[in-house]
Amino acid sequence: MRILAAMSGGVDSAVAAARAVEAGHEVVGVHLALSRAGGTLRTGSRGCCTIEDAMDARRVADILGIPFYVWDFSERFRQDVVDDFIAEYQAGRTPNPCMRCNQHIKFAALLERGLELGYDAVCTGHYAKLVDGPDGRELHRASEAAKDQSYVLGVLTAEQLAHTYFPLGDTPSKALVRAEAERRGFSVAKKPDSYDICFIPDGDTRGWLADKVGEADGEVVDRSGAVVGTHHGAHAYTVGQRRGLQLGVPAPDGKPRFVLEVQPVTNTVVVGPKEALATAEIAGERFSWAGRAQSEGEFACEVQIRAHADPVPAQAWFVDGTVRVRPEHPFDGVAPGQTAVLYEGTRVIGQFTIDRTVSAVPVPESVGARS
Repeated sequence: MRILAAMSGGVDSAVAAARAVEAGHEVVGVHLALSRAGGTLRTGSRGCCTIEDAMDARRVADILGIPFYVWDFSERFRQDVVDDFIAEYQAGRTPNPCMRCNQHIKFAALLERGLELGYDAVCTGHYAKLVDGPDGRELHRASEAAKDQSYVLGVLTAEQLAHTYFPLGDTPSKALVRAEAERRGFSVAKKPDSYDICFIPDGDTRGWLADKVGEADGEVVDRSGAVVGTHHGAHAYTVGQRRGLQLGVPAPDGKPRFVLEVQPVTNTVVVGPKEALATAEIAGERFSWAGRAQSEGEFACEVQIRAHADPVPAQAWFVDGTVRVRPEHPFDGVAPGQTAVLYEGTRVIGQFTIDRTVSAVPVPESVGARS
């Protein structure tokens, strides 16, 4: 196959590209430039996509003897990932930018350009498996549960899965990948993994958002509607948050309070006890299927609502363009805007963005239902 290897400058994508070459494919390395200010997206192990990362990727490509290019996707990244991130927070939701990047950049923009240029597939260093099933290509969890990245790949469609290549899916540990990189003479063998949000390398999401959308004082209320504190912008809070709440009135029982809801229209943050975070149902209209499309009706599945969360057995319904999920046991602290990925065993069925949640603990009418 003719393969485009997406090379981030990290150890995983380097070894993935090397394995693609060893497998006999015609490989071209591509580094995606996602920021016009190339030196600003990495601080230690935070962030990515710097000039340093591009040079690390180029050195690997030189060792492998493959062509290497840097493609500028910064404008599309800004529109589809960064601007979307800001808009979601302004709407009181908590987005996952890694999902949007995979959906719109790595497996849409990159793959689209690759197919136009005559390539057959995009290769990445993600830890996930591809299995050819009776209904086409299937996406499955990786062999190493601790490194499994099938959750952030749940946005891939059947067409995209047909043109995707994950050489690391069967590797039992990250330590083996690093050892292989060292044997191959890659300077990235001991490079730390990047984490957190790549375009907020200092990790200060609240400060970054305040700079982008400004601050506006508002009220923090409890579930009865009583004012218990103030804030400088509801967009800086997310469901389940405990730290950073400026509460002037202690809870009657003296226990900590958590964010239960963000109401952007009134710039209000609702707080309450931890048990009020229990969520009995989630639903959403923005969905996709990873392979075979799910027919309308009820089906059993497992649901994962965060990248490193445990899957939860559940019943799901797909009716009239809406996916609804009721877990066997309530979720803990689900925020609208998060992504729910549905599994059948190790196989990814599909995903949806959570638009609505139903609390397992009744909410007083003075506050309103979580949504």
